[in-house]
Amino acid sequence: MKGQINVSVENIFPLIKKFLYSDHEIFLRELISNATDATLKIKHLTQIGETKVEYGDPKIEVKVDKDAKTLHVIDQGIGMTADEVKKYINEVAFSGAEEFLDKYKDKMEGSGIIGHFGLGFYSSFMVADKVEIHTKSYKDEAAAHWSCDGSPEFILEEGTREQRGTEIILHIGADDVEFLEENRIRELLVKYNRFMPVPIKFGTREETIPLPDDAPEDAKPETRTVDNIINNPEPAWTKQPKDLNDEDYLNFYRELYPMQFEEPLFNIHLNVDYPFNLTGILYFPKLSNDLNLQKDRIQLFQNQVFITDNVEDIVPEFLTMLRGVIDSPDIPLNVSRSYLQADSNVKKISSYITRKVADKLKTLFNNDREDFEKKWNDIKIVIEYGMLSEEKFFEKADAFALYPDVDGNYYTYDELYNKIKAKQTDKDDKLVILYASDTDKQHSYIAAARDKGYEVLLLDSPIVSHLIQKLETSKENISFARVDADHIDNLIKKEDEAISKMTDEEKTKLDELLKDIIPSEKFTVQLEAMDSQAAPFIITQPEFMRRMKEMQQTGGGMFGMSNMPDMFNLVVNTNNDLVHAILNTKTRKKQERLINQGLDLARLSQGLLKGEELTSFIKRSYDMIK
Repeated sequence: MKGQINVSVENIFPLIKKFLYSDHEIFLRELISNATDATLKIKHLTQIGETKVEYGDPKIEVKVDKDAKTLHVIDQGIGMTADEVKKYINEVAFSGAEEFLDKYKDKMEGSGIIGHFGLGFYSSFMVADKVEIHTKSYKDEAAAHWSCDGSPEFILEEGTREQRGTEIILHIGADDVEFLEENRIRELLVKYNRFMPVPIKFGTREETIPLPDDAPEDAKPETRTVDNIINNPEPAWTKQPKDLNDEDYLNFYRELYPMQFEEPLFNIHLNVDYPFNLTGILYFPKLSNDLNLQKDRIQLFQNQVFITDNVEDIVPEFLTMLRGVIDSPDIPLNVSRSYLQADSNVKKISSYITRKVADKLKTLFNNDREDFEKKWNDIKIVIEYGMLSEEKFFEKADAFALYPDVDGNYYTYDELYNKIKAKQTDKDDKLVILYASDTDKQHSYIAAARDKGYEVLLLDSPIVSHLIQKLETSKENISFARVDADHIDNLIKKEDEAISKMTDEEKTKLDELLKDIIPSEKFTVQLEAMDSQAAPFIITQPEFMRRMKEMQQTGGGMFGMSNMPDMFNLVVNTNNDLVHAILNTKTRKKQERLINQGLDLARLSQGLLKGEELTSFIKRSYDMIK
């Protein structure tokens, strides 16, 4: 037995009202999109010579009649005949735009027609108890009037509309009276339709007529009533980059973000038509080191219709910290996240944006390196995040990612490698890249490294531990070490250990003395034979443990590390004269005082001496110099 599965119309409307869209406010976007399609269709037909009618200067008008409890959407587009109303309105989910695109697909490039689903019109029933259509086709046939109260029954009769186009009248239901408020409708028009390609009229406004240059001094300017057009039909991203200057891009940024007073650093204009269509403008704002930046500031459009500002499945995650607009007709208006994650076009778009951003950054770096260096601290968090999360971006970033030193000089990786490889290669032929995260707190360690002629980078972003881990696994035979991770001679070992001036017996005695006085839960005592001029006590923080802890705090690293207390080594120089003096001091009380003083001086250099312990150190210091 063969048959057809029929959809019960009685069940369609409850489903539309509750489940077609997650948010009822979408209905206005859908109706405006339909009106835009109708207008662009007649424009296209006039351009290709399919009709003799004049395109004119059409607009879409939205009106609220609070007394009649109606909302009107009026266009001057292609209109419909009675037969087309039957076909496009009564056959639910049959898309007129889809058929139009199919019929003229060879002549449709750049038409901007939006519709693909055919259900958009029926979103009206989410907010209306009754919907009317007054329409007249460009074919000059009789007008048609259609009405439906949300039941399976409709009325289709000859209409009275005289002009080409369509008027949709929504009789707003009692539960949705918010859509009879002008402020609410204005809010929705601005949110979804402020860049639609057809002018949208919403009410009128008063405009002052400028006085001519030769007007009398006492002349008063006149005012006139003009249409209030709430949208910009030709936003910057729809134009070619060659037709825009810096001021145009800046003005568009202000239009997008009127409450953002700080200007962007630079922009990237996206423009591709193969293998998919995509246009847009991305702006790099000034960014701090705070990873909790406000994301979702990029707005996604489909043929100038706003879809969402949650673009993480379309834009690579590291770029969600940017601002701007992306517009692609290849992304449907109404999609689920799982659809976006699986769609091949979306994946291609994400890859393209990554490549385009990398190419633009390289161009900016090559064209004006000095300016790029000035902006580095404001953009590095995006670039470093991209290097970690996108392998192709990591590869391209070698050309423009910068590594500043503590003196404010900037190097690419290759420049840095060539500068330090002679001095900072250890006895095992590994290049050791030294870095600091805080020039004030780590000043003494930086000074010790520079005394050796070593270069010290300043890497202070919150994801630096992740970044150096990535670099160590991607580059050959290198390692990073923070300058306070150990004594400088241990960080870059040039030869075998120095000969200790202490005997084994003396070292055992010193070790026992130190461990008896120094709290083991805070410090691990480590005896080292170093240069006699090196400090007697040095506090270091083991590179591996500290790095894993930092990585855990920002996502990654070893599980549970972020909750572990900070670990420190106390490196004691067995060749320093003061250490020998402490060991040979006769009284235990004096030994304790000297050891505590030396320990506190080392803690002070690391910024670890605070509160009561700092007060005790100051008092002890005064007592010692009396």
